Amino acid sequence: MTTLVYLIPVALFLGALGLSGFLWALRSGQYEDLDGAAQRILIEPIREITNAGD
Repeated sequence: MTTLVYLIPVALFLGALGLSGFLWALRSGQYEDLDGAAQRILIEPIREITNAGD
């Protein structure tokens, strides 16, 4: 029973920490344009061809 005195505040603190991290990620725009990020991995970047002798 004594361990619950320690475990309950620790669990509440970790839950609040996770919730605050999630809310921070929402406010800073981490979850915007998820489709663009998923498609960007499939698109090959365009490379410019340069002459080595110039």
